[in-house]
Amino acid sequence: MTTFQSFGLAPRVESALTAAGYTTPTPIQAGAIPLILSGRDVMGLAQTGTGKTLAFAAPILDKLFRNQGPAPHKGARVLVLAPTRELAGQIAASFETYGAGLGLRIAMVCGGAKIGPQIRKLERGVHVLIATPGRLIDLIEQRAVGLKDVEVLVLDEADQMLDLGFIHALRAIAKHVPQKRQTLFFSATMPKLVEGLAAQFLKDPAQVAVAPPSATADKVEQRICFVEQGEKQALLVETIRQPEVKTVLVFTRTKHGADAVVRRLAASDIDSVAIHGNKSQSQRERALEAFKGGKVPVLVATDIAARGIHIDNLTHVINFDLPEVPEQYVHRIGRTARAGASGVAISFVGKDERDYLRAIEKLIGNKLAPRPAGEKESDDRGSRKPQQQSRRPQGQSRGQGGGERRAYDPAARRPQGDGERRPQQGGERAPQGNRDRASGNGERASGNGSSFQRASGGGKPGGNGGGSRRGPGQGGGGGRSRRPERAGV
Repeated sequence: MTTFQSFGLAPRVESALTAAGYTTPTPIQAGAIPLILSGRDVMGLAQTGTGKTLAFAAPILDKLFRNQGPAPHKGARVLVLAPTRELAGQIAASFETYGAGLGLRIAMVCGGAKIGPQIRKLERGVHVLIATPGRLIDLIEQRAVGLKDVEVLVLDEADQMLDLGFIHALRAIAKHVPQKRQTLFFSATMPKLVEGLAAQFLKDPAQVAVAPPSATADKVEQRICFVEQGEKQALLVETIRQPEVKTVLVFTRTKHGADAVVRRLAASDIDSVAIHGNKSQSQRERALEAFKGGKVPVLVATDIAARGIHIDNLTHVINFDLPEVPEQYVHRIGRTARAGASGVAISFVGKDERDYLRAIEKLIGNKLAPRPAGEKESDDRGSRKPQQQSRRPQGQSRGQGGGERRAYDPAARRPQGDGERRPQQGGERAPQGNRDRASGNGERASGNGSSFQRASGGGKPGGNGGGSRRGPGQGGGGGRSRRPERAGV
């Protein structure tokens, strides 16, 4: 299929896609749309940013248009489950765009927002309901929504939902939807736990796999900087001030770490905003809008921003902390170099993160950088073993760094951790309305500069940079959080 016209979509759906600027389908769209139109269950394996939302939204809208009927009272004909508020909001916006003029009621419900307006929105029923699992369970328990009329069930980013501990919520939701339904299952990776979940939800599924999960975008230039933990903050400031750095998405491992980076950037006269699980839905939306609108040049986030967020013209992604799950690295750097553009991904690697770096290199099949001079591959005393996919991280916080700039010393002791509470186990219940989770743990301290290397060889971040970057809004906020990151809270 080389054009959307070749799928035989309803003319109104086709015209809405054309009006939105869609003419040529991506590989996941070309493979999935005909199968979904035929009524098959589909298991799609593709990275974020490959067009998965349109791959399931277009045929769903076609089905709803061809089989018109009222929205069921306090129910929905289509249910889409997403792991984070940001992704749920983006899916809802996509359905609104692709379904323009079809007369469908589309609603999104998630944690972090008042439940009352969501209950009222569902009273008349909707055609398409996009939900995060925790908030949907709350609404079911309050008898504000029923799922007996669901014709199509979509699980998007299934691997991330398992990483965030949603397995029990998903199984509970499955008991409320009819056995006779079409199920569409999309995931960026397919570990054993995801395969098991797919087997429970899908019946004789057709499989569509494009872009292996370990593949990084071709136009992303990947750079590695080996740095003392206490020197990361100063290096971040130095990097952001380079003239080629226009917009920056900085990833940290914890909510407290994101807030700390925002405060220290403000002290260096650089405006930034943070999004993480401790922020309310309105705070997260305002932060994203300020960043997307160019009012603030730096967005600091936990892994809730690693998937499902599209930011036009994002020039740089900086991993202030390396992720413990190597697949998250692929998702993080995939926020740049989208839609044919190029981008730069820079990772600050402390001594205790070397195992994470090796796990990433093994996953993507590429040596990103040689180790610092005088250090052997096996010289990783004190580093932690990276976690396997689909296991929630064990949080650990690092001491605060600082001090003057100095050469890297492989024999130096790393800062001692002060510990962080373990995330909730799958069977435990969070307070009502606060069950949607996101991943991330540990925090790295701040300080000054270090050695810099590119995957392609050579290069430094440059000099001390020019003037400061200022915008109208100050980011940050939030109290000190010792809990691992959660979405939807």
